[in-house]
Order: sequence, then structure tokens, then C-alpha cells
Amino acid sequence: MATLDWIVLGLFFIALIGIVVWVSLQKEETSTDYFLAGKNVGWFAIGASIFASNIGSEHLVGLAGAGAESGMAMAHWEMHGWLILMLGWVFVPFYARSKVSTMPEFLEKRFNPASRSFLSIISLVSYVLTKVAVTVYAGGVVFKEVFGIETWMGIDFFWVGAVGLVVVTGIYTVIGGMRSVLYTSVLQTPVLLIGSILILVIGLSQVGGWGELMEITRANTTDYGDSMASLIRSAKDPEFPWTGVILGSAIIGFWYWCTDQYIVQRVLSGRNETQARRGAIFGAYLKLTPVFIFLIPGMIAFALHQKGQLELASSDAAFAALVSQILPAGIKGLVVGGLIAALMSSLASLFNSSAMLFTVDFYKKYKPESSEKHLVIVGRIATVVIVILGILWIPVMKGIGKVLYAYLQDVQSLLAPGIASVFLLGVFWKRTTAQAGFTGLVTGFVLGMTRLALTIFEKHLNTEGLIYEIFVQPNWLHFEIILFAVCLTVIIVVSYMTKKPDPAKLVGLTYGSATAEHRAETRSSYSRWDVINTIIIISIIIAFYIYFW
Repeated sequence: MATLDWIVLGLFFIALIGIVVWVSLQKEETSTDYFLAGKNVGWFAIGASIFASNIGSEHLVGLAGAGAESGMAMAHWEMHGWLILMLGWVFVPFYARSKVSTMPEFLEKRFNPASRSFLSIISLVSYVLTKVAVTVYAGGVVFKEVFGIETWMGIDFFWVGAVGLVVVTGIYTVIGGMRSVLYTSVLQTPVLLIGSILILVIGLSQVGGWGELMEITRANTTDYGDSMASLIRSAKDPEFPWTGVILGSAIIGFWYWCTDQYIVQRVLSGRNETQARRGAIFGAYLKLTPVFIFLIPGMIAFALHQKGQLELASSDAAFAALVSQILPAGIKGLVVGGLIAALMSSLASLFNSSAMLFTVDFYKKYKPESSEKHLVIVGRIATVVIVILGILWIPVMKGIGKVLYAYLQDVQSLLAPGIASVFLLGVFWKRTTAQAGFTGLVTGFVLGMTRLALTIFEKHLNTEGLIYEIFVQPNWLHFEIILFAVCLTVIIVVSYMTKKPDPAKLVGLTYGSATAEHRAETRSSYSRWDVINTIIIISIIIAFYIYFW
């Protein structure tokens, strides 16, 4: 990078340090202050944090890589603004009434302590398999590609960048807690957006405009006649059949946006229902952008590579290659700042969420006499352990051989069905019993992890055996849908086989049990502007599907 790039990058980090120092000086006495910023956050910070927490390494490296590899196939997962709206309009009232701090805690109130503990286990496993491993891996890829350094003191620069990212992010998260995550997002989000938009504009100019990009990508077709620009693929497509992608992406999206601690923790920090909902609406607006600022730049990288104007070592290096090869001095420093900001924000959110899960749902449960200060220390130690496990998983993840974003969605498709089915029926069907909720969680997790384990050792399996045909052979999206249906069936059957839950204990926790006071409170928490902006977001999503169908 040029001298000007380093100056711009330095100014960015000075601003970031200033925010962390300011946050560290704020009064923070309890675990609620540390983990949920005192539950006193406004809509702008909530929406920015939802976006910055989601838009991490899986987008900078993974989504751009998916665009370079398969075009629009992965866009379904990015058109999930409607699910963030569902979080704001449907689930925020439930979570607000139940006065919970974590999603496992909500399941305990709705079902029983066993469901709470098991969801905590699933969530922590998912952080190791996806968020930690993916973010750290992507950090290594970005640093190595952008700075163009192969080794440092005899060590592969991939690992230098990856571990360095963990250490720096860990320091500012440990110092500031949730406030640090939320308020640094306010700086990181605009930097990331501006830098990515510059990549899009300059990249389109280099490739010859939108028409030229579409011509090149539409010329690259699959065996079933679908081009890179096709959003809906043939039912015979081995990776993204339309029969699996529509419902399959929605199941993952529902789990991630409406029930995952990593995201829901942002809205739980809101000072009231109004701020939490508006934060979700703002986050939904921001969620419309990744296709344009990450996936399409990946397609641009593919097109420039086809024209001989860009060196592309691998699909996952697409975005970093654009940064290092086509951006002018000064702008490159800004975009590198955005890249690092997104990686740090994603990792910081992970640190805080995983610390909270372990501390609140495990440690405090068995040592209720622990002081608030002690709980914060325990959370920090737990985070370090989770990060180490994630780093150890990276070689296994790389061995599966998929593009990063495809790997992420594949693993999430194995974790989502059980959790999604339990929350869906638990909230909307009063007859769901505690035993059924717990059985559904266990069924989904065990069957999902069985497929993951068999996929890792696929080379050693008999391809004509029954186990292979059931767990490995089906398309990943079709398997996810079947697993979701199995979990729903298990929950319904077990519910009818067990005693009905006490209606008095369900007040405020299910859709049909809200009191008149609850409904009045929810109605008074939104205005026509919330409704108008919701309609605008849904209209944009529909228009996108019509254009790329």
C-alpha cells in the first residue's frame, strides 16, 4: 500500500481507539451493563450493530467468493431483510415481555431448564464450527492478500494475520463489553459501506459497465442452462436447486435472525420496544446492501479475471484481490480499514455473545452467589477457550473443500432446523410441551451433527450403504428441509403424548396468550412510519426477485 493508504488507515484506527477509551470510562457495574450495554441503546446503534455483526468475514471473503464461484445462487441468503422485520414486529414483543437476556433463558421460561442448557450447548458449538473458525480463517486470507506478504519470521502470514486479528479485537471487547461492540459499529458501518460501494463503482467501470458484467456472467452456464446471473436454478442443480433453496434459506434465516443469541442480543439491548423494532427496521434496510457491495463485486472479480484484468488465486480471494489490484491510493487505505472493521466487529460480537451464553446459562446457574465482577471475568475466560477451539477447527473446515460462504451455510443448515422448529412451535402453538421442545432440540442437533461427521469422513464410507444414502447423498438443502420436517413432527407427536402446559405459565410467552395490556403496549410502540418503511423494504425484495428470477 502507498503512504497515503497507511495515513488513512492510521486515522481510522485512532478514531476506533478513541471510541473504546470513551466507552471504557463509562460506568459499568453489572453483567447487564457489560453484556447488554445497560439495556439503554437507541435504534441507530442497534441497527448498525445488527448489520456490522452480520457483515463480517463470511461476506467480505465468503459472499464475494460465492459471487465469483456461482454468481447469484447465494443471493437468497442476503435477501432476508423480511426476516429481520419479523424479528422486530413479531419476536421483539415476546422477548421484551419475558424480560430475558439470552435465547436459552427464553426457552427455560417457555419450556424447562433442560431446553435452556441444551440450546446453550448448541449455540456454543455453532460459534466454534462457524463464526470463530470462519472469521479467523477469513482474517488470515484478507491480510495475506491485501498486504501481499507470504511469510513473516518464517511463519505463514495467514496465521500471523488471523491471530493478530483475534488479539486486537479481544482487547477492545474485553475492555468495553457490549457498549464497545455497539458504538464501534457506528464508526465501522459507514466506513464499510463507503469502501464497499467504491469497490462496486470502480469495479463496474473497470469491467465495462453493468451490461458487460451481465453479458460475461450470463455466458457462463451450468449443465442445466442456468447462468451465473440466475437467482432461481434448475431442480436438478446439484448445489442450489430451487426446490431446496427457497425454503432452505428461509429456515436458516429464521433461526439466525429471530432466535440466534448472536443477533437477537442487539435488539435485547434496546431501551424499549420502539427502539428495538426501529433498530430492526434500520438493520433490514442495511441488509439489502450485501448483494450489491459484496456478491456483485465477486461477480465483477470473475469477469475481470475472464478478461485478463485481474489475478485471482481463488474464489475466496475475490474481494481482497479487488482491493489490492484496482483501487487507487488513499481509497485503498479506507477500504482496507472497512475490511478490518468488519472482521473485528464480527469477532467482537462473537466474543461478547459467547461470553454471555456461558456465563449466564452455565456458570451463574451453578454458582448463583458469584459477584457481578466475577461473572464478567468468567465470561472473558470462556471466550478465550471458544476462540482456541475455533482456530483448531480451521484445518478441518478447509479440508471440506467448499467456498467459505457455502461451507458456512452448509453447517448452519445442520444446526438451524431443530432450533427453528422449537421456537416456531413454542411461540405460535400453545400445546407445545416442555418435553416436546427438548426432544425437538436434541433430535435436530444429533441428526445434523451425524451428517457433518459423516461428510468429513465421506471418503471412508461405503457409497452404496444405507447410512450414506440417508445422511450424505441428499442435496444439503433437501436434507435441511427433511430434517426440519422431522423435528416438527417429533415436537407435535411428543406434545400430544405429554400433559398440556399450564396456561398461566404461558402468559406473554406465546402468540395467543398476550394480555390486553401487552397488546396495547405493543400497539403504542409503533407509528405509521414504521409500517411505511416496512412496506418499502418488502417491495425492494420483491423487485429484486422479479429482476433476477
